[in-house]
Amino acid sequence: MFLYGNIVLLKKQMSILGIDEITFGSRDIGKCRQFFLDWGLAIVSESAERLVFQSINDCRVIVAHSDTPGLPTGIEPDPTLRQVVWGVESEIDLVKYSAAMAHLPEYQTSANTISCIDPSGLSFRLQVTQKKKIELACAENNTWSERRRINQPSPAYERAQPIEVGHIVLFVKELEKVSRFYQEILGFVLSDQYPGRGHFLRCAPRGGHHDLFLLQLPEARNGLNHVAFTVRDVHEVFGGGMHMSRCGWDTELGPGRHPISSAVFWYFNNPAGALVEYYADEDELTEEWQAREFTPGPTMFAEWAIKGGIDGHTRRQIQAEAPSGRFMTDKPKA
Repeated sequence: MFLYGNIVLLKKQMSILGIDEITFGSRDIGKCRQFFLDWGLAIVSESAERLVFQSINDCRVIVAHSDTPGLPTGIEPDPTLRQVVWGVESEIDLVKYSAAMAHLPEYQTSANTISCIDPSGLSFRLQVTQKKKIELACAENNTWSERRRINQPSPAYERAQPIEVGHIVLFVKELEKVSRFYQEILGFVLSDQYPGRGHFLRCAPRGGHHDLFLLQLPEARNGLNHVAFTVRDVHEVFGGGMHMSRCGWDTELGPGRHPISSAVFWYFNNPAGALVEYYADEDELTEEWQAREFTPGPTMFAEWAIKGGIDGHTRRQIQAEAPSGRFMTDKPKA
C-alpha cells in the first residue's frame, strides 16, 4: 500500500502495459512527415495541422501543429512531446485508476479514457490498449553454449519498421517527486538508478528494463531527452540507422550499446523534438530483480558507440574512406 497526498493505492491490483500513443507539437509538419515515413512508420491520416502514424503493432505517433486548438501544453517550447498515452488491459483497470487519480491536477474522464498531469507538467492519458498482439520472425543468436540458428543466416534489413514506442526519457526538475508519482500512483517499478540523478522505471514487475527514464540535470529543467522505438533485433537497428543515413538525417550517436539495459541503440536528431532512438535486445526483468545503483559517466551510458553514425552508402563510419572493392587480404605487404 502506498500513500500519495490523500490518495491510497493498492499497487498490485493493476498495472500499465506500455505506451499506446504519443503526441508531438511542431511547426514544421512537412519535415516531420518525411522524417517519420523514413523512420518506418505508416501514415494513417493527415491534414495540414495533424499527422497520425502507426507502428507494426498499432502504437500511434501523432504530430500536431503547435497552434492546434486543444493541444496539451508542452513542458518546454516546441518542438517537443506534448502527451503520452499509456495502455491498460481492461476497463476494470481504468475504473481502479480513476479512483486513485480523481483528485490529481486536471483530472478528466471521457469515452473510456483518463487524463491528468504528472508533477513535471506533462499531460498523460490512460486507455484500454489499442495495440494488437503480433508474432514476428526475429534473429536467433548463436553463442558458444546455445546454437539456435541452424542452416539459416541472420537477417539483414534495408530499413527498419518499428514495432512500437518502447520508452521515453524525460528531464525533470524534481526527480524524487516525479518518480514517486509514477511508482505510487501508476504502479511503476524501479529497475536501476543513478542516485539523485536518474531513475529507470518499468510499467510492471515483469517486463523490459525501462518504459520511462527520469533524468535530473545539474541545472534542473523539464523537457524531453528522447523517444525510443523498439525494433526486432540488433540487425534491424543497423539496417534502420543506415537507411536514415542514406535519407540524409543526422545521427546524434550510434550505433552503440548501453551496458545498463544491454540494449543496442542508434540515436537520430528528430524534427518533432529532441532525439529518437532505434533499440533492441534490452534486458527482461521479473519480480526477483534487485535495482542497482550506478555513478553517472560515459562508460555507464555506452559500453561502445560511434559518434556521427555510419554512412548508409559506404557502410563505413561517417567520413571514413570508402571501400575499394578489394579483399583486405589483397593489400600488398609492407
